[in-house]
Amino acid sequence: MLNTNCVLAPETPSEDYTANPPVRVDVTEGQIGVAFTVDIGVIDVTTLQTPYRRLFTALSIVVVEIWSANAVGKYGTTFLRGATTTGSNGIAEFQTIFPGYTSDSANHLNILVRSSSSESSSIVHFGRLFFTDPWSDIIDMYTVDGYNKNTNSRVRNANDPIFAVANKGGFNSIIDIEEIHDDWPEGIIGYISIPPPILLDAELNVCNSRLL
Repeated sequence: MLNTNCVLAPETPSEDYTANPPVRVDVTEGQIGVAFTVDIGVIDVTTLQTPYRRLFTALSIVVVEIWSANAVGKYGTTFLRGATTTGSNGIAEFQTIFPGYTSDSANHLNILVRSSSSESSSIVHFGRLFFTDPWSDIIDMYTVDGYNKNTNSRVRNANDPIFAVANKGGFNSIIDIEEIHDDWPEGIIGYISIPPPILLDAELNVCNSRLL
């Protein structure tokens, strides 16, 4: 797991949330945009620490939901929305597109985490995940997939009030991005970990390590 946060993820407003999204990994539903595979690791930061490392618990089989705007910054009722459960390594993987910026927000991905594998289980986290401005700049210049048709005024991270909220307490809400085959128009991969405020029993892993 890359981008392993070792502090609790701050709660953010549940923008354009729709209950009971389709259970699926591929949420694109025909939306045009730069292909984006995102791996979201759900972890429980424990109180067990040493001078050299901090330990966490990978939370397996909990529901993760995502939703985002499309390339032109619009939300739909079903497209770019979906839910799946984390695997034994605590990771939920989705196939989506790089989201466009909205009328009042920087490019971001919304996330919800539930307390178990049941879609009706209690919600333990609403969050918002962001991208670096340089990455959003690159995507914005990519005209093939419709981002140039976004008529909203561009909002950068520093001017998005939710960005500051999402990064409180030392949490890093920026998704780590990697290009596919050194050719980003072919798609990108993103990684981030989310430590919601819940405690479950699972195998301990070390922060800042990779889970395969």
